[in-house]
Amino acid sequence: MSKKQNAFTLVELLVVIAIIALLMSILMPALTRVRKQAKAVVCQTNLKQLANCFSMYANENDGFFPAGWIAGNYPPNAHKRYWMEALRPCYMNSGDLRLCPVTNKFSSETNGEGGVYVAWGIFEGGEFGEQSTWWPYVVVGDYGSYGWNSFVCNTEDGENTFAPPREYNWKTADVKGTYNIPLIGDHKWLDCWPIQEDEPPPFDVPVWTEYQMGRICMNRHDGYVNWASLDYSVRKVGLKELWTLKWSRVFETNGPWTIAGNVRPSDWPDWMQSFKDY
Repeated sequence: MSKKQNAFTLVELLVVIAIIALLMSILMPALTRVRKQAKAVVCQTNLKQLANCFSMYANENDGFFPAGWIAGNYPPNAHKRYWMEALRPCYMNSGDLRLCPVTNKFSSETNGEGGVYVAWGIFEGGEFGEQSTWWPYVVVGDYGSYGWNSFVCNTEDGENTFAPPREYNWKTADVKGTYNIPLIGDHKWLDCWPIQEDEPPPFDVPVWTEYQMGRICMNRHDGYVNWASLDYSVRKVGLKELWTLKWSRVFETNGPWTIAGNVRPSDWPDWMQSFKDY
């Protein structure tokens, strides 16, 4: 009588390995998508908290937003007028709240802008946590991958030397159409002043362009970026949809880069042509 054989044969083992490999090849893309979606949700949660910080700031300052730019030769305390420092008491210095989870924080003290998957910062020019002498609107050690729509500010008379005229600005949230007015969102830098004529970036890489939309228009979330609006809600925004938002009081939402403005699909850079039109 032959003994019962309990061990796997080599053929059976190879078949099992092949099945596992096949299942992994099927599941990995799905798992990757799930991870991306989870990070996008965390990104929106971060922006919701930052939007709430703007709301808290406004409530404590008679409805007005941070002052933003200031004229002159970078006076002391200029950093307190910009969003990172102005909101800091609200987010308790939690730096990672300024960081989209699909991006990486700078690992060394290097001044610079960010990119699709890289944060801006970390700033030099003094002691950690102090106003930077390299650029006094920032604090040494700050970093992030979100940026402010700098038209949302309460710049005072005669203080808008470096930015567009103050009458372009949204000084409070007490205006119409707040859902379509960007506040803070995915960014290669910490601020921007888009205009309707801004051209899209030619490549989806961290290149610095003369057009402000180049700081925002990037494929960080599969054809979308996340932005909080002036009503403090958060949503994903299509890359071509960026040109339909009301960035400033004078921004034309039917400008040359919109369907209403007769943009053609072939007008967009190659990397953007497959994205949804608006």
